[in-house]
Amino acid sequence: MMNLKGKTALVVGLAKSGVAAARLLGKLGATVLVSDSNAAASASPLRKGLPRGVAIEAGSEHFFERDIDLIVASPGVPWSHPKLAAARRRGIPVWPELELGWRCVSPAKTVAVTGTNGKTTTTALIGHLLKSAGKHVLLGGNIGTPLSALAARVKKSTYLVLEVSSYQLEGHVTFHPNVGLFLNLTPDHLARHGTMAGYAKAKARVFENQNRRDTAIINGGDAWCRRISKGLRAKKVLFPSPKLERLAASIRLPGRHNIENAMAASAAALALGLSEKSIARGLATFKGVPHRIQTVARKHGVTFVNDSKSTNVDSTSVALKSFEQPLWLILGGQHKGAPYTPLASLVRKNVREILTIGEAAPLIRRDLGKAASVMPYRTLDRAVKAAAAKAAPGDIVLLSPACASFDQFRNFEHRGDEFVRLVRRLPG
Repeated sequence: MMNLKGKTALVVGLAKSGVAAARLLGKLGATVLVSDSNAAASASPLRKGLPRGVAIEAGSEHFFERDIDLIVASPGVPWSHPKLAAARRRGIPVWPELELGWRCVSPAKTVAVTGTNGKTTTTALIGHLLKSAGKHVLLGGNIGTPLSALAARVKKSTYLVLEVSSYQLEGHVTFHPNVGLFLNLTPDHLARHGTMAGYAKAKARVFENQNRRDTAIINGGDAWCRRISKGLRAKKVLFPSPKLERLAASIRLPGRHNIENAMAASAAALALGLSEKSIARGLATFKGVPHRIQTVARKHGVTFVNDSKSTNVDSTSVALKSFEQPLWLILGGQHKGAPYTPLASLVRKNVREILTIGEAAPLIRRDLGKAASVMPYRTLDRAVKAAAAKAAPGDIVLLSPACASFDQFRNFEHRGDEFVRLVRRLPG
């Protein structure tokens, strides 16, 4: 563990990662300040998770003017934030929460999974393969538990498997996974990164500190991934490949995207020393992850599917390709900057109606109104009830929003959980 006794650390952003960072900094002996520019943070239930003695400001940024030794930024805080940039110019170390957690762990091996889509499934699948082989495994990062919250549980025998986002990677300093995976890159988070090149650069930092003893697993079918793979120091493993395709055939989840996730996970497991037999056994017993093409109920012959984790257009297109049955598609939420028109051909194929929710509804109607009937329902509650009333036996009601959730929900998990709750309340 690091020694921060007598130092003052400022955590920027009171969210799950910010609370985890504040707790870890407190354990390390630092005087901890927490700053959140959102005034509503003063009433956040997350405050209850902070250790005693932590000073909090909400709706202001006066703490930046204090005598600060270290700043730790939550993933939701842009790395280009003027206050962070000014602190760096003054020579104050500024770390993402991932960096703080990394400096406090010494695992046996670390795997880091990034990409636009498939991160959560692939991360969970790698963890499942390792656990099935008898390894001590901890999953974390963007998948649910911040690394700072896992630090105390990491042992020398631990295989640490992390889902890492561009937000977590863009400012790290020493983070060094033994196995890094870059699954794909499609338009997302452009409001933060500006361009696809900027987005790709942030993602590519997963490989930055790797050396020849490490492994970089890259989607050879993705143009951005191929471009990033040039000049890497680590051993490169590309998927798809015939060997990985044969292994991936053991997985029992639907869709080509899950075959690709299984190939990437199998490549990681092979790099970590697992046998092909062990991997095939593990793939066959993997049941998927919540909120990703998750069947939650069948009522009166209608299947309800929770795909709340599809927060961008490309991910929703993957979901649409997974079904041949008539679909009642719930789309909408907080717009992320990309058009919805790439969904049009898939929508024409088997979508009976698009039921929109949230602030992106007018944009969805503009982009997809000629591909299918688009009806505004504003809230998820109304959309679920309407879809259930209209759907016939054999149809599917699919929540696959292609949008962020923050206009109406805390996160995509909250949105998915609410969908499940609403479906379970339906008669039948």
